[in-house]
Amino acid sequence: MYPRREGRRDCSSRRTVRRQGAPSAHQAWRVAAPSKVARSFLTQSSPITIYIDADACPVKQEIYRVAERHARKGTALKVFVVSNAPIAIPRDEFVERVVVGAGMDEADNWIAERARRGDIVVTADVPLASRAVKAGADAIAPNGRPFTADSIGMALATRNLLDTLRGSGEITGGPKPFAPRDRSEFLAALDRAIVRLTRAGFGTSRAD
Repeated sequence: MYPRREGRRDCSSRRTVRRQGAPSAHQAWRVAAPSKVARSFLTQSSPITIYIDADACPVKQEIYRVAERHARKGTALKVFVVSNAPIAIPRDEFVERVVVGAGMDEADNWIAERARRGDIVVTADVPLASRAVKAGADAIAPNGRPFTADSIGMALATRNLLDTLRGSGEITGGPKPFAPRDRSEFLAALDRAIVRLTRAGFGTSRAD
């Protein structure tokens, strides 16, 4: 009987030694405080995603500049440059190039399928802007004109009318040339949209 008791004491002693050693993976997960990076990841809200209908977009550089400025302030941003052919983009982590098929509406469809509230779509294409607005996203034309739920119906009607007139030969000219003022208006409109979304809680960190 005595040897068996000693055996049990020895076993208990060995278990005590193990408990005093390094904690198990489960214990370490419970007691270790999360790192600063982990806390940032866990408390980060949805980033503001900017989709650029890029093939004929004249304000890509302006978008990169505005996005970089807000990113330096701590705003979580992602910029998708969507086109039918490869386009040179900055080597910034928040900018990503997306090359879709050669079909006429491939880029529009890719953007429209992903745009949602908290996103910004930059396009001169009125049907794409309409789809973005219906999904809850902000839509801005390269000249700085915002598309809204109130204005998109008129914009579509005007587009359809102009297409009909061009088809009948009554209008032969294209849209007016892009002017420096259009560039300035766009910069201001994009900045306002990002500020408005951050105030609504997008692209910002929630309190722990």
